Amino acid sequence: MSEIKTIGVLTSGGDAPGMNAAIRAVVRTGIYHGMTVKGINKGFNGLINGDIFKMDLRSVSDIIHKGGTILKTVRCQDFKTEEGIRKGISMAEVFGIDAIVVIGGDGSLRGARDLARFGMKVIGIPGTIDNDIGCSEYTIGYDTCLNTVQDALDKIRDTAYSHERCSVLEVMGRHAGYIALNVGIASGAEVIILPERPFDFNKDIIKPIIEGRNRGKKHYIVIIAEGAGGAVSVAEKIEEITRIESRATILGHIQRGGSPTVRDRVMASIMGAKATELLSDGIYNKVVALKENRLVSIDIEEALETTKEMDNDMIELSRILSL
Repeated sequence: MSEIKTIGVLTSGGDAPGMNAAIRAVVRTGIYHGMTVKGINKGFNGLINGDIFKMDLRSVSDIIHKGGTILKTVRCQDFKTEEGIRKGISMAEVFGIDAIVVIGGDGSLRGARDLARFGMKVIGIPGTIDNDIGCSEYTIGYDTCLNTVQDALDKIRDTAYSHERCSVLEVMGRHAGYIALNVGIASGAEVIILPERPFDFNKDIIKPIIEGRNRGKKHYIVIIAEGAGGAVSVAEKIEEITRIESRATILGHIQRGGSPTVRDRVMASIMGAKATELLSDGIYNKVVALKENRLVSIDIEEALETTKEMDNDMIELSRILSL
């Protein structure tokens, strides 16, 4: 029998659609296995301050379709210190929590790893719209984000066509261009600018637009990840050089919101259930990950050392299809 009887669950870092589905799965699977589940409000900040409450089946009713996170999320600078980590573990002990499920991105999983290093049992679930967790092929929230961006881009394309403009769309992705690349391919963008790939303004942005104009094109779409530059300055420079009227759109936090897609609801539910089942079996200090379309658990230290490389074949395909 597992020594883990009471588990806590928290969400941390940037919110992502599907986090509520993961919380729901953790709670209901935990109760199914005879465990007590406690919610930790406001991430690691709530852990340190004891913002903790018991959850039951009704606590997670009617949330699977909602974006954001019912447990809220706050970035916690105190948790980057040994004192903060030890205080969090002490507070978990006060509430009788034997293990914690952490749902979030890279920073959140590093927080989980730090807890593990000081003796707390943890399971990490990758939840971030950027899909930039190296150990997992997929992260909760990514599919919903892609569909949100694509819907916005389809609307922007309509007005770009009507006014014969160049539209420059800035999407999230400080260090990772997965959103920009995949939406760029899906939308037939003329130009996709990624933080992983250095670019020459004239060669990689101006030239494709001019070549398109020479073939008779009347409107253009440029997608840029936020980590690769700013949409406003790029649009101004395009208009200055080409004399093509250009407009910038920064989608911002609209990309984080909205009801999660079927894929995010199902993936979050499976990952949440897997995390709880691992703890029920006495397995901990793991990250739940998708590998070769299979759900696996990876040692948390190994998981955070794993890097993810941008698919060069996809980048080349985007270039070919934009011709």
